[in-house]
Amino acid sequence: MQLDIADLRKGSKVVMDGAPWTVTDYQFVKPGKGQALYKCKLRNMISGALVDKTWRSGEKFEKADLEESRMQYLYVDGDGYHFMNNENYEQVALKEEQVGEAVSYLYENLELDMLFFNGQPIGLTLPNFVNLQIMESEPGVKGDTASNTTKPAKLSTGYTIQVPLFVDEGEWIKVDTRTGDYVERVKK
Repeated sequence: MQLDIADLRKGSKVVMDGAPWTVTDYQFVKPGKGQALYKCKLRNMISGALVDKTWRSGEKFEKADLEESRMQYLYVDGDGYHFMNNENYEQVALKEEQVGEAVSYLYENLELDMLFFNGQPIGLTLPNFVNLQIMESEPGVKGDTASNTTKPAKLSTGYTIQVPLFVDEGEWIKVDTRTGDYVERVKK
């Protein structure tokens, strides 16, 4: 779908050179002489590359055809990470490079959002918080509570984070997927 450049805003999704880009910064410039300019910074939604692009007033751009589907993580095997669409039960497999850092938080039956461009998956959006079990952790030293002292803990997904000394092996904790930080203990 073709849109006029005047409809461009921060956060707009456009197609350039066959790839989806999102506008991260937007500036309208009206020089004393000549046409108005739209100076933008764009981020490639697949590779993450940043570019500066200037459009003149009156130019057209193509809006990116993006879809978001609620998916459920199923399992990992030699072919990749497998997800199932919750509405039509179709399955999608992604390679580890496509999953990225989200692999640290994936567990069976986790529901997440997957972004598609022209029917191809290009990204995952995890829930802000996930509950994971601590599989390995050294016991805290009694009396070592003068400050916010932490210790490493290996989670059920294989990811290692820093947790407070009072958290023990076998307990369930809430983890912030945006930062990778411990939030609190949870009852399971």
